[in-house]
Amino acid sequence: QVQLVESGGGLVQAGGSLRLSCTASRSIFSASVLRWCRQAPGKQREFLAQITAGGTTNYADSVKGRFTISRDNAKNTVYLQMNSLKPEDTARYYCNAVNLGVYNSWGQGTQVTVSS
Repeated sequence: QVQLVESGGGLVQAGGSLRLSCTASRSIFSASVLRWCRQAPGKQREFLAQITAGGTTNYADSVKGRFTISRDNAKNTVYLQMNSLKPEDTARYYCNAVNLGVYNSWGQGTQVTVSS
């Protein structure tokens, strides 16, 4: 398994930006997919974005054009740049690292609160 620690959450006004980071306990170079998801109170966990080992990215429609996922294998870190934040983006944000057949790890999450 690989341990993941998210950081960068906080309180921001609507229209503002935050950059979330997720640092792994060991090399994520071999991770086939790195994802960001979020969960708001009373709601199911929602997929936001993913990036493959080859750098291919995919986004949920709700964040496309506003959020950008990136990875720095040298720093064992995956980022989520969030722009034009809305109150409905308020949630706990989680990162997920998958190495097929080896591990499927989740962090503890970081809280993002967007005020109107």
